Amino acid sequence: MFPTMPDLSGHVALVAGATRGGGRGVAVELGRAGATVYVTGRSSRATGRSELDRPETIEETAELAGGIAVRVDHANPADVRALVARIAREQDGRLDVLVNGVWGGDPLTDWEHPLWEQDLPTGLKLLRQAVETHIVTSHAALPLMVARGRGLVVEVTDGNTARYRGSFFYDIAKATVIRLAQAQAAELHPHGVAAVALTPGFLRSEAVLEHFGVTSDTWRDAPDPHFAESETPAYLGRAVAALAADPEVLRRTGRALATGELAREYGFTDADGTQPDFNAYWRAALEAEHGPLGDPL
Repeated sequence: MFPTMPDLSGHVALVAGATRGGGRGVAVELGRAGATVYVTGRSSRATGRSELDRPETIEETAELAGGIAVRVDHANPADVRALVARIAREQDGRLDVLVNGVWGGDPLTDWEHPLWEQDLPTGLKLLRQAVETHIVTSHAALPLMVARGRGLVVEVTDGNTARYRGSFFYDIAKATVIRLAQAQAAELHPHGVAAVALTPGFLRSEAVLEHFGVTSDTWRDAPDPHFAESETPAYLGRAVAALAADPEVLRRTGRALATGELAREYGFTDADGTQPDFNAYWRAALEAEHGPLGDPL
């Protein structure tokens, strides 16, 4: 655990895409640190499951985080504007942390075919889901931070290098999210607001555990040898909490960061007390096979 748990009492956070996986981990850890967390997503007890058809709900996450569940489709600007108006009304205009974690692209990703053999509508839908939702959310939420002259935007991605990620639309989405952080950082810096991209490692999300036929207790039995270097969603959450509590976070603005490197710098651990660094592990594995990959973005 943290050498000292960050104190985010009085902070207000919006975690977009917090129904499950990394988003849930972020919401829970920000809540544990004392922040008021707005938990958003499309899967709700009240309205049913999203098209992903998974059982997790925003209400479950909110209960774990001690937060506030709001059913939001982040592809719908009106939904997002209403959410931000509610936050402004309930929190006296305060928003300290925005986490753009909307993804939902796993069932849309084609790992088997090159661009010209993929289904174009599906690929474009992935980009709308994984990129446009972040833009829509930042467009509505950033004025709250700019008005106060402080805040942190975290764009959740996969990987922080220029390496190709194995599938055209997946790669474009994840690389573009890093660029979103860099572009926001350039525009927000004069206003005292930081923006970073952050990648977890091999994440032990609900869906990944199910894919391997293991649980959070038996995850070491997974057949993939790389999974031994994996991490829980809490690790991502603790990285965000550490950044949010850092009074000098602006010095990191515009950078693409990884959970493992932040764990070493800030001293936090994963839920089991370890400090996995899948990013470094995977980079070494790829370089051993393919040669140098280039510097982090």
